[in-house]
Amino acid sequence: MYRWLFPAILLSASAGAQDLQKCGGLPNPPAWVRSGVYAGVLGAKEITLGLNPRQAEGNRYFYAGQANELRLTPFHSGETLILQEEVRKSLGSAPVVTGCFTLVRAEGALRGSWKAPGTSTTLKVSLEPLNVARLPLKLPSSPGLLRLRGRDPLAFVRLNHAWVVSADGQRLREPLSGLDYPRLPQATPALQAALQDRLLSHAVSALACATDLPENSGGEGYGLSADVTLLTPRLLSLREDINSYCGGAHPDTATTGLILDRASGRPVPLSALWPSLTAARLKALYLGAATSDPASECDDVLREMQDRFAVSLGSGGLSLTPTSLPHVVSACAESVVIPLGQLRRGANTASRYFADLYPR
Repeated sequence: MYRWLFPAILLSASAGAQDLQKCGGLPNPPAWVRSGVYAGVLGAKEITLGLNPRQAEGNRYFYAGQANELRLTPFHSGETLILQEEVRKSLGSAPVVTGCFTLVRAEGALRGSWKAPGTSTTLKVSLEPLNVARLPLKLPSSPGLLRLRGRDPLAFVRLNHAWVVSADGQRLREPLSGLDYPRLPQATPALQAALQDRLLSHAVSALACATDLPENSGGEGYGLSADVTLLTPRLLSLREDINSYCGGAHPDTATTGLILDRASGRPVPLSALWPSLTAARLKALYLGAATSDPASECDDVLREMQDRFAVSLGSGGLSLTPTSLPHVVSACAESVVIPLGQLRRGANTASRYFADLYPR
């Protein structure tokens, strides 16, 4: 769930910026601009700034310690780089220009100023190139962390810091987004990495959401509830519930179920446990277990929905939650639990996980 989940918002902001053009110059950056990250100061405050001439959403910066980023639209005047800072003040409003960077190259660094349009406020800007690939990892190395460093270096810089372990050791919290996630103190390094990457993915989405929200959002944003639903000698299952509002037409909800191998941290396909559980079979099981109410519109909605479910394991059985329902009928997406005993006939008895699900 990365930044590219919000393309409509990003495109509308970029289009508005081209119309505003309050900082002067001509569209697009000077030819010398390359993708990269710079760190330094704006006035007395530390900032980190990303440039990407090929992707509009790659031009943004943040103040140290703040969750939201500020988007930038590049312009040029000769060899001078002009970056137009834009902010949405309220829902449905066009972006407002809140600052203008005027920067020149100085032996690889960027020097210049930031000015608030229509005011006399001008602050000195001094930025040095940051070699993100050589930054030491401040978290345990994991596939997701290394991918993030390559795909979105600015997000990597923001999240590559020590995270907080709860007093009982059972939760891990990413401080900037405020999100937390289950942690198993005795887990293998591979499983710890997998859990860290789940929280990392959500933290990236949460920070993107904070950036998309207008200034008067009133505390909306990205909320995550993640819990262990089953822990056996070989299996770990979790359920994630997301509630978010990032400035679109309505709030969004999403549920994800995970079944992981405790040794490798890799997902365990449902077919490895029950080969007969096709998507169509899951839907039939769901409809058979769901509460039926002839007076409710949900009956028709559930019968006609696509056969996609968030699947997790619990002590009571296999939990199924529909994931294909549109927002207007999302209230119909109640979870049901299929008892493990009901599924035993179709279980893979040769699976190394069989004894975890059906102990003698």
